Amino acid sequence: MATASSVLQRTAPLYDRVKRVIPPIEWPAFAGDVDAILELKRRRNAVILAHNYQTPEIFHCVADLVGDSLALARKAMAVEAQVIVLAGVHFMAETAKLLNPGKTVLIPDLAAGCSLADSITPQDVRLMRQRYPGVPIVTYVNTSAAVKAESDICCTSGNARAIVESLGVRRVIMLPDEYLAQNIAAETDVEIIAWKGHCEVHERFTPEDIRQLREDNPGVTVLAHPECPPEVVAVADFSGSTAAMSDYVETRKPPRVVLMTECSMSDNVAVQHPEVEFIRPCNLCPHMKRITLGNIRQALELNRHEVTIDPALAGRARLAVERMLAI
Repeated sequence: MATASSVLQRTAPLYDRVKRVIPPIEWPAFAGDVDAILELKRRRNAVILAHNYQTPEIFHCVADLVGDSLALARKAMAVEAQVIVLAGVHFMAETAKLLNPGKTVLIPDLAAGCSLADSITPQDVRLMRQRYPGVPIVTYVNTSAAVKAESDICCTSGNARAIVESLGVRRVIMLPDEYLAQNIAAETDVEIIAWKGHCEVHERFTPEDIRQLREDNPGVTVLAHPECPPEVVAVADFSGSTAAMSDYVETRKPPRVVLMTECSMSDNVAVQHPEVEFIRPCNLCPHMKRITLGNIRQALELNRHEVTIDPALAGRARLAVERMLAI
């Protein structure tokens, strides 16, 4: 049986990656699970896909593939391992399963949901189609497989404008994020009909928050996620997906920056950019934070919480995702 000292020795290189954001006193509480997860991945031919909102000990120490929802969807298609553990929320695990129907996909906590995904049902989509006959439906990936199955094509915050304009029509329905739809509408001549869904993390940001951040931190560069209200995006220096925000920091290296999004994102980007000062307004996603090293380990040990999708809708949902990935 591994001793605590041997576990700490084996995991020391991993701790080096995150020592700027995880205090030394906390690492021993993570090291045992990290060590066990690495062995379980080897034994089970498994990979871990982690969203940008996961905590650093997951994102930088046990994940094999990381990114925003678009990146994870693309990377899921190339996975060769037989088991995929999705360190994210349930709709992401469903998307991984749609793209890998023959593989085992696990989510460490079934309660890791999403306020956007919960804001709309398949029946809602059918009613929208009846109300606006012939208008294509673009559905954000932050939705259930059942909702995707009622849609024409999916999008993410990173490719929404490209998807909308690729359809070559005068107007589209965009579901379910009202703010994302409004922010994309401001960038395109296509008329966008929106739904009333909101992200419980991003909807809390306000222009006053940005004003106060600028006052308290002179010279700070403000990056906002397009799920934020339009009045927040309007006063930010840049708006983009989590991948776009990360790329902004990588290429422009602002001396001082604030990311108006889920706060673990700042920790994860800060690990790679010690030269940048990150101001952290901390809006946590309670659903993302349900994923821990402990339940990732249990998922692999017990094959816990396997994701399944009704075959009657899986094909239609997969088509909507594949149409997005083709663009």
